[in-house]
Amino acid sequence: MKASLKRRVIAEFTGSQFLLSAVVGSGIMGERLAGGNIAITLLANTIATGAALVALILAFGPISGAHLNPVVTLADAWQGGISWRETPAYFVAQTAGAFTGVATAHLMFGLPIYSISKHARSGPAQIFSEFIATFGLMAVIWGCARSRPAVVPFAVGAYITAAYWFTASTSFANPAVTLARSVTNTFSGIWPADTPAFVAAELAGAFGATLLFRWLMPPIKSGSLVALVNDDLAV
Repeated sequence: MKASLKRRVIAEFTGSQFLLSAVVGSGIMGERLAGGNIAITLLANTIATGAALVALILAFGPISGAHLNPVVTLADAWQGGISWRETPAYFVAQTAGAFTGVATAHLMFGLPIYSISKHARSGPAQIFSEFIATFGLMAVIWGCARSRPAVVPFAVGAYITAAYWFTASTSFANPAVTLARSVTNTFSGIWPADTPAFVAAELAGAFGATLLFRWLMPPIKSGSLVALVNDDLAV
């Protein structure tokens, strides 16, 4: 039985909050423990984020589909998975949850609730990286959701873990994450002026991957990510 919109929105908010707490918190912890070794900091950040994604998708997937990402919601609505009327509520919940997650991480580590990032992430290579990161993420989601829905949480976690390392941008692949990371002047931050280009690249990547998979794997049942993932995770 499909959860009410209120329950789905709260699930998206909570999942996004914990996702950003993991992203930002692990970056802070890694930076404090790594003694200036950026590679070790990134490795800590990567492992924590990938593991958190698996756990959060497993926990919230049966309720909301665990989009935790506006481009996933947008793609799902485009394919008829959720109503266009419901998408603004998802967007607001994901973004508000992401900002709350940053504040949560800062409070846990004794930092100001918000601090504007000074970490520049600009230039063609960074923007192209975000396009590739998001294209790959949506390809993994669509490919797995339409063939083996039960593996989606693990596939997404594995992909993001890898994409942290093979993309120059360290794979934000999520507009809510991008915006929220502009208010943390820690390892995982992004300078606010760089966020519009990142978001545009993420939208383009999601559009391209969804268009490709409409042709590669025409859906044999509802295109809804919520329905496809729920069917397997809720058994």
